[in-house]
Amino acid sequence: MDWEITTRLFFFFGIFAIMAYWERKRPRRPLHHSTTGRWINNLGLVVINSVTLKLVFPIAAVGLALHAEQQGWGLLNIYSLPAPLAILLAVIALDFCIYLQHVLFHSVPLLWRLHMVHHADLDYDLTTGLRFHPIEIILSMLIKFAAILVIGPSALAVIMFEIILNACAMFNHSNVKLPRIVDQSLRLILVTPDMHRVHHSTIKQETNSNYGFSLSIWDRLFGTYRPQPSLGHDNMQIGLEQFRDPNKLNLAWLLALPFIGKLGRYPINRDQN
Repeated sequence: MDWEITTRLFFFFGIFAIMAYWERKRPRRPLHHSTTGRWINNLGLVVINSVTLKLVFPIAAVGLALHAEQQGWGLLNIYSLPAPLAILLAVIALDFCIYLQHVLFHSVPLLWRLHMVHHADLDYDLTTGLRFHPIEIILSMLIKFAAILVIGPSALAVIMFEIILNACAMFNHSNVKLPRIVDQSLRLILVTPDMHRVHHSTIKQETNSNYGFSLSIWDRLFGTYRPQPSLGHDNMQIGLEQFRDPNKLNLAWLLALPFIGKLGRYPINRDQN
């Protein structure tokens, strides 16, 4: 489906350019490490992950949604609803699945090993939102496939969800400064950069909070919401306690990290101290 790829690439590069410009013009915090080096590593993972998905999954999420629709699989293919309502419900349901998936990757030590790659970034900008280990990307796609088969979203709903998710990931990981009143108002619905930055704190209780990627309601409903970091945004430390050497955080090391890196105390219920 060439039109799907073209549409997603258009939004990806457009939003990336907007957020990169915004970060440069109105940064929230000073960055402490080489932006060039970090971008090479983070965007290198994007390229590897894109190629990996193409090789591992001949059928994309949109293709599976079309097939599920033809077969009548999934709740929204069983119950007839007006198209706009069905799309809205599908996007919300898929976002909830992403929230649950995120909590799962913080709960299971084996999955946390993969997710550490995302959290090991020593600075926080829009490329952090794109930084994931290839195996985590494969597992995430399998979870998304399962969600599509259960929910039964239309192909259009899946495309809209993936564009929204990608856009929100770059937005809420961006190093941009929002006026306080704008941040407080916006986070009633969406996850803002200040809200999600708390999740990237080295403090365990803060790392295990604010799991949402798009909608903020899930953290509020399930008690995982933390409004601010305890040390404030200017003084909080980004990353993980056990990975502080920037010279080791190169692309090859990030790919090996799940197999050689220490878990630390971060997995939920591993160590409450």
